[in-house]
Amino acid sequence: MKTIIILGDGMADHAVERLGGKTLLQYAEKPYMDMIARKGRCGRLITIPDGFQPGSEVANTAIMGYDLNEVYEGRGPLEAASIGYEMTADDLALRCNIINVQDGRIITHNGGNLQTDDADVLIRYLNDNLGSEQVRFITGIQYRHLLVIKGGNKHIECAPPHDHPDEEWRPLLVKAESGWEDRHDVYVDAQGREHSRMTGNETAALINDLILRSQDLLSQHPFNRARAARGERQANSIWPWSGGYRPNMQTLMQLYPQVKSGSVISAVDLIRGIGHYAGLDIIKVEGATGLADTNYEGKAQAAIEMLRKQDFVFLHVEASDEAGHDGDLELKLKTISNLDHRIIEPIFEEISKWDEPVCLAILPDHPTPVEMRIHVNEPVPFIIYYRGIEPDTVQSYDEVTCVSGSYGLLRLNQFMKMLMEIQ
Repeated sequence: MKTIIILGDGMADHAVERLGGKTLLQYAEKPYMDMIARKGRCGRLITIPDGFQPGSEVANTAIMGYDLNEVYEGRGPLEAASIGYEMTADDLALRCNIINVQDGRIITHNGGNLQTDDADVLIRYLNDNLGSEQVRFITGIQYRHLLVIKGGNKHIECAPPHDHPDEEWRPLLVKAESGWEDRHDVYVDAQGREHSRMTGNETAALINDLILRSQDLLSQHPFNRARAARGERQANSIWPWSGGYRPNMQTLMQLYPQVKSGSVISAVDLIRGIGHYAGLDIIKVEGATGLADTNYEGKAQAAIEMLRKQDFVFLHVEASDEAGHDGDLELKLKTISNLDHRIIEPIFEEISKWDEPVCLAILPDHPTPVEMRIHVNEPVPFIIYYRGIEPDTVQSYDEVTCVSGSYGLLRLNQFMKMLMEIQ
């Protein structure tokens, strides 16, 4: 049996008074999700292991069936893989947002919805002025980029900017993990020789210096001067976070022999990076943006085409998460309906015609409550449907009804293991 996972990033939410006390999934117009819930079976999934922050890199890796305690190295290495940077043993790779700060506070984590072409100019400018043999800035997508530090130490505490909207940024600067302030980590080179990395304090000091210097440089750049003159938010600071070394991951095919071939479809670098290390084909869809204006139809068609050729597809849509971070209730409701009508509907209608059965799973990776604007660590609702499945009693898809789903409450890679048993 073929398998497709459709993941609406950050789609789950809390009850909202403006919606009559309903969650967004309860309120949104989503006839296909509700219909598939009635035809299939539902449950909830814990996607964040104990001791981990509720980030998309953590949740999606767990959903795909990996043990985070064995493979997790942060977002940076995943995004490095996605954009084609092959890490070496001495690299520390960090996700590097370009953000907007104003009056000493983080206003947005995305530099005012920065577009890739504009961001590339800024990243090249930063690399020309701040880069060295030790430090390198590499362009990613939109506001999501990469900072590589040769000999950097991953044992530092960095604040994800999307978790701290409207907060003062100076108290959030990087610091060494407890016990690593003056401690060196090590790496082994290609000849098997061991070398010392920087201490935690040295790495934190370097990154904080780059943040401060970036603010001076970016505020003077013509792009931001023009934005300021128009009264628009500036892309006026870097914010590195979630750093790590090169991951040691088995492919999905090695972990789950039922998967002979597969692909991942996403506009987001970190999801593509997970797919890269998982041994999946990375399918890039023209017009896929990671925002609410993404090419839903193109993603749906790409998923159908890959599912014809392969037996596993992971289709990731970022739009709801971004709307949640922006605190935009109406937009998040629209992204949920768009996922339903423009992704799930065409895929469900197509695979329903096929002779070969397809197992369809629908879920978010974590909630991004629109009134909190951050990720939260709570179980997410899921649906599983395939031809011949015995339905449970759930009649609609949302955070409340799925509590009574017949799958109950699953943890982490139990979800993927269960999917692989459906044959």
